[in-house]
Amino acid sequence: MSRLAGKTPKGLGLARSLTSTPSLLVLARGASRTTPSSAAARCHLSTNNKPPPKDIAAARSSRSSGGASFKGQMTQSITRRLERETADRARIAMMNQGSGAGRNLAFTFTLFFVGAVAWFCGTKWPQDPDGASTLPLSATVAPKHKTNRAEMEAAWADFADIVGPENVNTTDADATIHATSEWSSHPADPNQKPFCVVYPASTEEVSAIMKVCHVRRIPVVGYSGGTSLEGHFAPTRGGICVDFGRMDKIIQLHKEDLDVVVGPAVRWEDLNEELANDNLFFPPDPGPGAMIGGMIGTGCSGTNAYRYGTMREWVLSLTVVLADGTVIKTRQRPRKSSAGYDLTKLFIGSEGTLGLVTEATLKLTVKPASSSVAVASFPSIRDAANCVGRVVGNGVPVAAVEILDDDQMRFINQAGATSRQWKEAPTIFFKFSGTDAGVKEQIGIVKGLAKSTGSVSFDFAKGSEEITELWSARKEALWSTMAARRPEDHVWTGDVAVPVSRLPDIIEETKADVKRSGLTSSIVGHVGDGNFHLILLYSNAERKIAEDCVHRMVKRAVEMEGTVTGEHGVGLVKRDYLPHELGESTVDAMRKIKAAFDPYCLLNCDKVVRMQKPAKGEVGEW
Repeated sequence: MSRLAGKTPKGLGLARSLTSTPSLLVLARGASRTTPSSAAARCHLSTNNKPPPKDIAAARSSRSSGGASFKGQMTQSITRRLERETADRARIAMMNQGSGAGRNLAFTFTLFFVGAVAWFCGTKWPQDPDGASTLPLSATVAPKHKTNRAEMEAAWADFADIVGPENVNTTDADATIHATSEWSSHPADPNQKPFCVVYPASTEEVSAIMKVCHVRRIPVVGYSGGTSLEGHFAPTRGGICVDFGRMDKIIQLHKEDLDVVVGPAVRWEDLNEELANDNLFFPPDPGPGAMIGGMIGTGCSGTNAYRYGTMREWVLSLTVVLADGTVIKTRQRPRKSSAGYDLTKLFIGSEGTLGLVTEATLKLTVKPASSSVAVASFPSIRDAANCVGRVVGNGVPVAAVEILDDDQMRFINQAGATSRQWKEAPTIFFKFSGTDAGVKEQIGIVKGLAKSTGSVSFDFAKGSEEITELWSARKEALWSTMAARRPEDHVWTGDVAVPVSRLPDIIEETKADVKRSGLTSSIVGHVGDGNFHLILLYSNAERKIAEDCVHRMVKRAVEMEGTVTGEHGVGLVKRDYLPHELGESTVDAMRKIKAAFDPYCLLNCDKVVRMQKPAKGEVGEW
């Protein structure tokens, strides 16, 4: 007891230290947690005769009266600090809110200002258009289409709204039919099929379909008869096929004006049957089954081309839906017009790459009063071709001049497609038309010319039944050759045309070349205008041999100042030959036209001209 009276108690010293040094507040908190022994010490100290310091007395007084303890002081301090921090945060938030509104206003003003300056500069100093008059292949950008399943399924709903769900077909069988044919020269890729086939019934529906495809970037291939031969309707980019089968009406016949308005799915045979009731007819006559839309697309001709010309001469006006759905009419119905660019002829032969034809106004002519057919056979193909040159050179106005070689005549006999047996020798079929006297005169002149060039027979029809019988052999040529196929064979029908004076040379050289190849073949042609066809049969293993034969024939024609295709069209098979016939700059001009009419390359992409650089090794050497 006496030892403690003369010294400062440890607890008291700590209390003084805590009250005088704020930084030791934490220690004070620890000291406030007393134990029983420390409480006894405080009781003993309170009985000490020495009075306690004033701060301790005050603290004791405060504790006894319920005032703030050390713990309370700490709590008050923390509370005040939290209140200050809350006030500071509120003040900063208000400042940020004000500055954020200011920043938004400044950004809006800046955006408006920049836009106004850009608009002003654009109107004052507009960007120069592309100055090139042509579009070289090296300057093209690969088309970007959207044909993923989700996009196509969404488009299906749009098409169903336009034409009705019953007129949108997604079956694999329908897709295959609209992708290729057994007589196509282009080998079909089984992965290249349309997602769906859409069957519109009017120009308005076709326009609506194209607007959907334009927005969604979906490629489109038009389809009518499906008789084309050079891969014209192969859907190389997928997308959809627009089949015009429901647009098969003869819309209006103007007998007095000798013209008729038709839909694209009207067959030329059906049209002529209807026109015959009014003693009228439409001259172009390609293969059986061809429809007006496809005939316009390929710029076809047929057996009557020598006398009446090709499809280009028999189309007055077209209604066309462009790639973005815009509908145009190329001209009115007069027989002649010099009003602006001739868009009618631009679309003829464009193969659906510039627009979709939904209506055509065609010229007609009066059926001749009399007609007849004659057939002459010759010892060799050169003799037959020489006879054609004589007929053409003497200006005999025959309606048609067709040549079939000895192989073709043999196939016709083997197929039994006609009612008679034929000499298996190179044969020329002549068609005559005009007045009775004119036809008789033409037959006499041609008979003499045939004899002078070595003909071994000359038969002419003496009635309508014989006319049908004699001419039937020419119309059965392709099908008769196809009937000679082996089970694994494909057919390739290619055509070229040369000046008539070079016709004997190219036919003879081509026939000898194919014989050396060992392939089964035949030759037919509209030789009155220098156009002939080579029909080849080949297996998959012989595909390269067939390609080489056709390549040499095409090259031979170009070297003779001819054309790579007389009437079949370009399609996929002949597109890479165009630069050799016409020159690179001419094809570049065609490419520029394609890009102008169809910037997204949606319409029958890859046909006629390339809009994308080929892969390495894709184009063979010339």
